[in-house]
Amino acid sequence: MVSPSSSPRRHRSTTSLVCLALIGIILFSVFCALGTWQVQRRAWKLDLIARVDQRVHAAPTPAPGPANWPRVTADSDEYRRVSLDGAWIADKDTLVQAVTDLGSGFWVLTPLRLADGNIVLVNRGYIAADQRQAPRAAPAAGPVTGLLRISEPGGGFLRKNEPAADRWFSRDVAAIAAQRGLPAAQVAPYFVDADAAPGASAAAPVGGLTIIKFPNSHLVYAITWYGMALMVIIGAVYVVRDERRRGIAKD
Repeated sequence: MVSPSSSPRRHRSTTSLVCLALIGIILFSVFCALGTWQVQRRAWKLDLIARVDQRVHAAPTPAPGPANWPRVTADSDEYRRVSLDGAWIADKDTLVQAVTDLGSGFWVLTPLRLADGNIVLVNRGYIAADQRQAPRAAPAAGPVTGLLRISEPGGGFLRKNEPAADRWFSRDVAAIAAQRGLPAAQVAPYFVDADAAPGASAAAPVGGLTIIKFPNSHLVYAITWYGMALMVIIGAVYVVRDERRRGIAKD
């Protein structure tokens, strides 16, 4: 009598083999496509990092005016070093929650009216949480240089802005302008992170704290997806060899 463990295994049915082949082809194609997409994303990210690095270290250029506002985008303009000059609009500060290398606190955003009458919100810098109610030094007169930043509509990652309560978790230019009664048509769709002001008093916001960091794990993801595709090939080889063994055992 032949024990069940020593009896030859039967071939898989044609239907089973076809289904396995289709599943393998689909998985292989999907994993390869995802790996290739990550390679393309990595190339895009490296190009972005190079372009931003060039913008950050370039000499300041005049901030985009109204004629160029519709064409201001993150890809073409964010972190551009710009300069602007005008008069600060008093009593229109907005405090936006911030986490910086100096700790938790607030960004101080103040509108700057330019010579042509248009307005740009300027992030003058960071203040600690315990300075919220303390008197702040008046903004320094003269040109402002800094990095152009794109508006952050809606709110933070976990919390939404509450304009009516004057609680802000992101630098939403349009919402801040509306809450402060600034004419929407005259407010630039971006804001500027001001550079650190030399010789600023202790009561002044600390500028120049912009963090420029782009996560770039696309190579790891690409290797992972291509590795999964390789595992599909290994699985296919195993099935083919197993079918051959079953045929030999049957003979």
